[in-house]
Amino acid sequence: MTEQAHHLSPEQAAQFFKDMEAEGEPEVEFNPGIASRIASKTVAAGVLIHDEQGRIFFVTPIYKPYPEIPGGVVDANESPYLACQREIREELGIDIKVGNLLVVDWVPQHGVWRDSLQFIFDGGVLSKKDVEKIELPHDELKSFEFRFLEEVKSVLKPSFYRRLDAANVAKISRTTSYIDFGRNPC
Repeated sequence: MTEQAHHLSPEQAAQFFKDMEAEGEPEVEFNPGIASRIASKTVAAGVLIHDEQGRIFFVTPIYKPYPEIPGGVVDANESPYLACQREIREELGIDIKVGNLLVVDWVPQHGVWRDSLQFIFDGGVLSKKDVEKIELPHDELKSFEFRFLEEVKSVLKPSFYRRLDAANVAKISRTTSYIDFGRNPC
């Protein structure tokens, strides 16, 4: 199985290979070296999960001073959607149904981190039974908690707060939003 299809179910992998075959031969470079000069961005995917009271599920990484939502960096040749599913299994030890895309946010370069695209998918509602099954990887996450967004505003980066707020709005309105650094560019 190729690297791209590594995290797929057998049915998804079969469809993936059919789709790749339908694309035909890979495109060649007509101007050698042009592909290596194209900018690359970091891509990350996270999931917005709520509890039955409408609070957001946050995890606290051991390597950051502020809470995050479950998710992480998308691997090479991995879709953001599949990365989100993988990260949930790795970080929480459970499988949940990842729903529709809520937000795509472009984040500019800041310090050592290059610019990125941040995807947030709908993770639905976790029941108390699901919460009891969570097993955090102690080498990556310290804790988890459900909090209302306003309760954690003071400890979140402003752009992350705006991104989560946009994701909440998109979830309620059943839409998808594109934002730049947490703000609507239109």
